[in-house]
Amino acid sequence: MYVLGRDETDRDGGTDRDSGTDHEDGADRDSGTDTVSDPRSASDRGGDRPPHTARIGSFLARDGSAGAAVGVDLDRPHAGVVFGKRGTGKSYTLGVLAEEIAAAAGVAPVVVDPMGVFGGLEAAGGRVVDPAVRPASIPPSAWPDLLGLEPASGPGSLVWRVVADALDVDGGDAIDAGDSASTATGGGPSPSLAALRGAVDAADAPAETRRAASNHLRLAASWGVFDADAPPVAALAADGDPVVLDLAGVPDAAAAAVVRAVARGLYDARIDGGIPRLPWLLVDEAHAFFDGVADPALRTLLTRGRAPGVSLVCATQRPAALPSVAVSQSDLLVSHRLTAARDVERLAEAEATYLGGDLATRLPEGVGEALVVDDATETAHTVRIRERRTPHEGASPRASRLSDPGSR
Repeated sequence: MYVLGRDETDRDGGTDRDSGTDHEDGADRDSGTDTVSDPRSASDRGGDRPPHTARIGSFLARDGSAGAAVGVDLDRPHAGVVFGKRGTGKSYTLGVLAEEIAAAAGVAPVVVDPMGVFGGLEAAGGRVVDPAVRPASIPPSAWPDLLGLEPASGPGSLVWRVVADALDVDGGDAIDAGDSASTATGGGPSPSLAALRGAVDAADAPAETRRAASNHLRLAASWGVFDADAPPVAALAADGDPVVLDLAGVPDAAAAAVVRAVARGLYDARIDGGIPRLPWLLVDEAHAFFDGVADPALRTLLTRGRAPGVSLVCATQRPAALPSVAVSQSDLLVSHRLTAARDVERLAEAEATYLGGDLATRLPEGVGEALVVDDATETAHTVRIRERRTPHEGASPRASRLSDPGSR
């Protein structure tokens, strides 16, 4: 099996860890001693894949036939992007990756599901949750933006000050205070939104300022994603089973708050020792979460997530809406078909000196086919993504099926 993200110099304890050579005999090629005890270790070593490897598909030959198996390295953290215009298999590929991570030892997939299409992962032992995060997981400096208030305005500055006081931090140093490891792992209390509204009402500020700030906090409470007693973010990755954060129908600001809290929470929990495995955060429709409240936390994972062991995979049908850092920091790139000029231009940013020719001209056209760029081995290949083992709920409904009595 050819393993993306794992080069021939990548060794652990002197044991060979797949150098990219095709192996079809299913031989066990252990990557070294497991650092995490997990009952799935045996299954991770079985079948036709090396350990700590996600089998995502196979090479696509020029005649359309399937070649050797292709996998993604799970032994070490990675940053990746999955591109593809609507209907070409982007979310499907993300689901395949989630299935493989769920079946491997020492890792844990957490899926951000804005469209409600990953519920089928329950068949792989996963759970779909209505996300709830603690208000303290959002730093004071981010609350005005979250609520749609100008930070320098009366209501915005009042909310900032009230949250900072509730967390007992200096407002001037509050950028990371709300994202601290204590709130990520459950080591510290969090104020409730009701308590924050009470503090706003009791603040020394003009009545209209207090009223505006209180109304915005009441709106945030209506989103249903804030709970002072919510489990710590570390609990999402505690057992390694896939967790799907169902954000379908959740307001954009609320969804951004959840992604901010989860992304930063996983990062801090790993630093704090609160997660005994390596989490993979898989974000569908990732373009919706950049340039907003979630942006700083996602950028932290892109630029610094590998040190504590947190992987981030951003999937989007609008690559042009992702920041350049998402492409430049990714060592794994999977691209299905793209046609929009701006999206193709963003793909071109991934081109490196070791790649000959124009990547855009090498994009496959078939559904479920993708071009993969592997920075570890400095190569690009065309692959066919394997079929899902769990139900895929991202297919578009068809009137012809609804009108056919036999399909109901």
